Parts: sequence; C-alpha cells; structure tokens
Amino acid sequence: MKRILGISAYYHDSAATVVVDGSLLAAAQEERFTRRKHDPRFPAKAIEYCLSAAECDIESLDAVIFYDKPMLKFERLLETYLANAPRGFLSFLRAMPIWLKEKLYLKSVLRQELRTLIHQQRARINQTTVAIEKKLEKRPQLPQLLFSEHHQSHAASAFFPSPFEKAVVLCLDGVGEWATSSAWLGEGNQLTPLWEIQFPHSLGLLYSAFTYYCGFRVNSGEYKLMGLAPYGRPIFVDVIKQNLISINEDGSFALNMAYFDYPAGDRMTNAAFDALFGGPAKQADSEITQKEMDLARSIQVVTEEVVLKIAHYAHQQTDCDNLCLAGGVALNCVANGRILREGPFKQLWIQPAAGDAGGSLGAALLVWHEYYKQPRIIKHINDQAIDSMQGGYLGPAYSNEDIQHYLDTHSYPYEFVADEKLFPSVIKLIEQGQVVGWFQDRMEFGPRALGNRSILGDPRNQSMQSQMNLKIKQRESFRPFAPAVLVEDVHAYFDIQEASPYMLLVADVQPSLRLEKKSEQAFGIEQLNQARSQIPAVTHVDYSARVQTVDKQTNPRFHRLLSEFKQQTGTSVLINTSFNVRGEPPVCSPADAVRCFLATEMDVLVMQNCILLKNQQSQVHIQAAKQVTFEKD
Repeated sequence: MKRILGISAYYHDSAATVVVDGSLLAAAQEERFTRRKHDPRFPAKAIEYCLSAAECDIESLDAVIFYDKPMLKFERLLETYLANAPRGFLSFLRAMPIWLKEKLYLKSVLRQELRTLIHQQRARINQTTVAIEKKLEKRPQLPQLLFSEHHQSHAASAFFPSPFEKAVVLCLDGVGEWATSSAWLGEGNQLTPLWEIQFPHSLGLLYSAFTYYCGFRVNSGEYKLMGLAPYGRPIFVDVIKQNLISINEDGSFALNMAYFDYPAGDRMTNAAFDALFGGPAKQADSEITQKEMDLARSIQVVTEEVVLKIAHYAHQQTDCDNLCLAGGVALNCVANGRILREGPFKQLWIQPAAGDAGGSLGAALLVWHEYYKQPRIIKHINDQAIDSMQGGYLGPAYSNEDIQHYLDTHSYPYEFVADEKLFPSVIKLIEQGQVVGWFQDRMEFGPRALGNRSILGDPRNQSMQSQMNLKIKQRESFRPFAPAVLVEDVHAYFDIQEASPYMLLVADVQPSLRLEKKSEQAFGIEQLNQARSQIPAVTHVDYSARVQTVDKQTNPRFHRLLSEFKQQTGTSVLINTSFNVRGEPPVCSPADAVRCFLATEMDVLVMQNCILLKNQQSQVHIQAAKQVTFEKD
C-alpha cells in the first residue's frame, strides 16, 4: 500500500491531500480549520485530518510532495528585482528576510513542521510523561520529500482525476515559479508540456490588476469583479487592448509593463494605469460606480477573448477533443461557459479546486502516476466515464451522534427528525421564504459550496438575492447566487448540454422562463430590482446563472431535498451559496455552523437530522455568536 501526502502552502489557500494506492481519500484547505480565510500557513490541521482519514501517521507515509519549487521561484524574484532596480528596492528589502529565513530553506522548514506533527501525534497517543519522553528520544523517521513545479501540479490536478484517457490541459493563473500560462498533453499516466508563457506576462495578474483597481482584494476579490461585469458596458475594451495587452491569434499575449507595479512594487498598478483610466484605484468598500462596472465588463471581455484563442490553438496543436482546466483563471465560470459553447472541444472538465489548494491534490497524484509509474484507472457508471473527485466531497463528516453531543453539551434547543419527515419539513420552511443553513456529510474541497456546507433559499422569491446578500452573507448586494438543479431537469431551466457538478459553468436561463422587461431605464445596480425570469433570485442581470447540477449517485441527500422541492412546488431548483459570512471561510464543523447561524438572520439550521430554529435559540447564545468577527475580504 502506498500512502502519499500532497501539500500546498506559503502563498494562499494552503491545503493537504492524501492519496492511497491512487485513490483520493481526503483533501481539505487549512482555512476551514483555522477560520482564517485563504490561510497561507503550513496546513498542520488539514494534514492531521487527512492522516486521520487515512488511519495512518506521518511516519507511515511513503512520500510527501510540495506543490512547487521554491528555488525556481526565488530565481524569478531575484531576476525580477534586478531587472527593475533601483525601483522596488524597498519591496526587495521586505521580501528577502522571509526568503532567507524560511522559503529559501523550505525543505528544512517542511521537515521541521512534519517532525513537530509527529511529536504532537506521539504525545496524544502516549498519556504518561515517561512514555512520551521515551518516544521523543527516538528521532522521527520522515518519509521521502519531493517537489513538483507549480504548473505541473495544476496540470496533474486537472488531468489525472478527469474522466479522459487523453486530453489537452490548460493551466492559467497568476504565476507559479516562472509560468503564468501553460499547455500540456495528458495521455494515460503521463503529462507532456507543450508550451508556456512566463512572468511578468500573466492573464491572471492582469485580471487581478483590475480587481485591485476596482477596490477589491487581490486573490479573493476576483469573484466580485466577475459578478460585477454584467452590470457594466465593455467601453474600455479597446483601451485595454491598445495599451495594456497585445494578443496574438494563437492566444499568446504580452503585457505592457509600463502600466503595472506588481513585478517589484507594493501595488498591482501604477500612476500610468491611473492616468489611463482617469483616476486612482477605488478605495476598498467605497461606493461602486458605473466606472467599476464598465471596467469589470471590459476586462472580462478581454479575458474571454484570450482564453478562447488559447483553447482554439491548443485544439489545433493536438487535434484532441477533450480539454481539462486548472489554475485560478479556471474559476472564471463565465469564460468556461464560452469555451463549452463556442470552443472546439467536445468535452470539458475543470478541477473544482482549481486554485492553489488543488495543487496539493495534483502533486500527490503526480507522485502516484509519474514517480511510481502507476496506471490510471478510469471508473465508469452505466458505460459513462466519471471523474475520481467523488463530487468534491473530500473533507470531514460529522455523524448525528457527533452533532447531538455538541448541541446537548452547549444547550442548544433542537429537534431530531427522521428523514421521512425531515425533507418535507425543510422544504415547507423554504417555501415560506425562510433561509436554511444545510450541513451534511463530507465537506467540499475547493471554493464552491456543493450542497454539504450550503445556505439554501427559494429561487422564485424576487427579494431573496438582496435579502441573503445583505442579511445573511453580509456582502455586496450585486453578488449573484447560484442555482442547484436536479441534473435530470437541467435542460428545462438552463441552456446547457452537459452536467455541471462543480458550479464552474455559466449558462443562460431558458428563454421560455424569462420575463419581459418592465422598463429599459434601469441602469447599473438598479437592474437588480427587475425580475428577469421565473427563478429571479438565481438569474443574473444578463439572464445567466452559474449552474450546479445535482445527481443522485454523487449526493443522494441533496438530490432528495431538491426532489422534494420539485414535488411540493414544481420547481427543481434551489438557491445554493456557501455557508459563511463575508470574510469567513465556509463552515467545517457543527460549532462553526451554529455560530454562523446564530450570528446572522438565517432562520433555520439543519445538521444531518437535527433542526434548529432561530426563534427557539437564547439571546445569550445569539449575542455571543455575534461577537465573533472576520476581516472583510
């Protein structure tokens, strides 16, 4: 038996994955345990969870692999600072101590962190001081430590779990060591690099530059920019293409670095960028204007153009009909939808943890397939090839007994309801306009809530989007919500020909469900007030939706809930958004779920078979929950 631990850390979204004999056993982001969003630190708690799921300790592992190569990254940093000297000298002085103390000697740092975990494991197992001391005298035997290149980890995370025997793999993100965009050919258990674009020319960093300029936080606010885009007009597209980026027919591109500060500065953009767009970057949390909406729309249009050109060239280069995607840009579900509709590929598969967290998963699979030279085994259901991500449900699960013990211990009023009554009762509450926290089974891996750590609502309710954004999620009112829909009914609601289990594809709402516009005068955010379809709470202002299809095989309980909603209302769709508030990672444990439930205006919390109603909870508990705050993202 081969046990492999993959680790991503020290930039953002640290995570761990354990693979046993080629099977994905567990994966989780560190943020879910520490409650620090995008936590970049060594993923000690995520590793502990993964090892617990694998029923082993660190010394039983065959290999540990880190998702990128720090020496190559350090080489890039040095060359970049030298190329920009003396500009960026202060930034250089701030960066170097961290590198010289930790990152440059990452192999030693990782070994020390692993030894610390071993000591902690031994101390928990051995109860007496004498036994502990004797155990600690023996130096821990560490498994083999390996390193993968950043984009190689991304490519492995996209191809190896996919349902394809052969596929083109595109990795598009900010930057790894040097690569910012890369193409690979995956076949069997091998990945062959085709080409790459190198730093500082980066589609991901270009998008992040506009994220920064529009007042959102880089590496977390890109979702907001994408959600804001439909409110705007693409009036800056020509300005961007004439000044910031040159795009070739094969999708290769080059940025005009005269407008950017990110290679060696403290900001993404500079004074020239400010002058080009008529003023300085918007202050965080200040009022969004039409200008930000137009900028968001314009950079989205440019991004989609580049991605489509890259996809067409990759198909032309390989004549392969399957495409896999990973890297942060692969979370741009609007661009993904266009690839599916307008691109040359017959099939598309996107790694649900497409960002850096997924690098831990890719690195672990890379060891199994390329280092140990093990073949891929693609599973089939009804003669249909399926991916090996298990629906993305790779995190911790809590039984009814676990949940009841927590609730009883802390004196939270609840009712235990058997499944036969649970599903109709919950649907009745949703139909009455109540907002439900839904907590079940294993936590999702990646940024999307897929029905196990979700907040649910009625999509037919016109006011539900604003209500859930402002009162529950405590975030900007313009942010769209995704529909979860029974996979067998998806075509009745959305113009999409494939399943979308990971909420990574945008599709248009079917014309038959759209409502006629009452007025053409609505502009910008005012468009929120117009109902656009029979499921208005999940229909964006451009009649699109970020679709999640739910099938009975992958998530039977969530499928049953949607089926019950269909039976009672005739509608197969529910609003599905992640179970958290702004600045908080999605909840992991029952304690996280109860705190978030009490701190917001959520009406109901369902954890497995336990139902908590807000109006039955004590004000002492509610006020205590509201004292816990998170830094706004």
